[in-house]
Amino acid sequence: MSLATLAPKLKTPAVILAILAIWQGAVGLFEIREFILPTPLSALEHLFLPQPDANYNWMVHIRATLLEIGLSFVITSVVGISIAIALAWSEASRKVSMPLFVFVNSLPIIAIAPILVLWSGYGLKTNILIAFLVSFFPVVINTLAGLAAIEEELLDLVKYLHGTKLQVFLKLRIPNSLPYIFTGLKICSTMCVVGAIVGEFIASDRGLGYIIINSQYTMDSPPIYAGLMLVSLFGVSLFGLVGLAERILMPWARRGVAEK
Repeated sequence: MSLATLAPKLKTPAVILAILAIWQGAVGLFEIREFILPTPLSALEHLFLPQPDANYNWMVHIRATLLEIGLSFVITSVVGISIAIALAWSEASRKVSMPLFVFVNSLPIIAIAPILVLWSGYGLKTNILIAFLVSFFPVVINTLAGLAAIEEELLDLVKYLHGTKLQVFLKLRIPNSLPYIFTGLKICSTMCVVGAIVGEFIASDRGLGYIIINSQYTMDSPPIYAGLMLVSLFGVSLFGLVGLAERILMPWARRGVAEK
């Protein structure tokens, strides 16, 4: 692999390392107290070295958060795309259901989270439900937009050839909606992370959100920043996996960009 090919791939890690280096230097230069802003090294030490002030079992909390993010993303993707296909299939159901989805999406999740806790209790189910409510709407809306973005002339041609409604969906609407679906999934990938952490703030005794909120009460800043670093890493990684799946399942899109 040539240097010219490798350089764009190293740009993002280089920017991240530069930000961490500036952060590390600024804290030392301005002598900022640790409880206000710890150095990146101090935050990372809490992940790998035993700390007397915050004896967290990090692997337990990391596994809990990863499980919630992964399950919520899969469930939201499958349910959101299925709902969009059902709404696109029936105009009557779309007119009835869309106001309900808009209403649910408009509710502040912090306000309804206590109700969800009363219904389903603390733990995994509630956190996944919160993440789902935060992230399902972009998947539904983007998939619906893709299913509807078909040229009328093409639909007329299919009708002229006596194509069935199922054939129109399988051969035209769903393949045409793939770019829109992946756009929705990219949004969903980051929103699921946010939803899982919010759930852990409110309805969990484990996870990175639990560490962050618990450390806030004791003004123990390094674990908070360590948790935030990991949360950001999970979000970026899931976004990257969706992008990778998009490149694999839509190779023609890459060729089109390359030709331009």
